[in-house]
Amino acid sequence: CATPLPAPSEIAGRAIQYALGEVGKPYVWGATGPNSYDCSGLMLRAYASAGITLPRVAAQQYWAGTQLPVRQAQPGDLLFWGYDTSNPATIHHVAMYLGNGRMVEAANQTVPLRQRAVNFDEHELMPLAVRPGVPLAKA
Repeated sequence: CATPLPAPSEIAGRAIQYALGEVGKPYVWGATGPNSYDCSGLMLRAYASAGITLPRVAAQQYWAGTQLPVRQAQPGDLLFWGYDTSNPATIHHVAMYLGNGRMVEAANQTVPLRQRAVNFDEHELMPLAVRPGVPLAKA
């Protein structure tokens, strides 16, 4: 497997380290750790370990940082999946990008928390990633 890229910030590095430390734990819908997680619960706790407060659910986490084109995602950025990629209200999943085409996620009840490959052309992948802890630019 590919070596992860260095995190672009100390905050992202701490969040990645936390999330990777939870790999193998069970997925439980609505869980926020420490023994099990759902997708947004894992992101919430990973970033909390780095001093960043995220909202509880994936559709709210989409608005909790700077948005950037998904193909420009850096390690620690959040990736989102929605039933309609033009409508953020349909977001149903979030994962953390690790770099080199890899991510960490709490996918569903059938698999434990895991690392897996991600393709930026995946079905339902939202066109924007989010960098938590970096304020949204004010127009």
